[in-house]
Amino acid sequence: MRVSKSVVTIDAPRETVWTVLTEPRYVKQWQYGSDLQTDWSVGSPIRFTTEWEGNTFEQRGQVLAVDAPRELRYSLFAPRPGLKDRPENRFTMVYSLTEDAGRTRVTFTQEDPRPGAGGEQDAEEGENPVLAALKSLCESLVA
Repeated sequence: MRVSKSVVTIDAPRETVWTVLTEPRYVKQWQYGSDLQTDWSVGSPIRFTTEWEGNTFEQRGQVLAVDAPRELRYSLFAPRPGLKDRPENRFTMVYSLTEDAGRTRVTFTQEDPRPGAGGEQDAEEGENPVLAALKSLCESLVA
């Protein structure tokens, strides 16, 4: 199983970061224009849909845990040739938020059991353009 972690520290309160992580109008701004559909209830479906170069890409899964504004966990299936939408082919995303003196540290963990996923991999802060977009958006909301 591949486990990858990315961390970003944001100069914004945890509640602001939580809102940007969970509200579709904000998710679209930091996640490659993805349209998010879910009600964030445990057990509910979750779907991210993105248009790119005339094609529609969809990832779908299930909300696994919600502890606002501390942790969010969901599973996703990203279609690939030869891979069926079964639990063993879904990866899990975990967003963990900790606050210190008005700043929020967000740890993104992806647990990926899919064939060919590889081993553990961590990203340094500032290396991930999605996290940079998240940070910029959150900080612009409190500026």
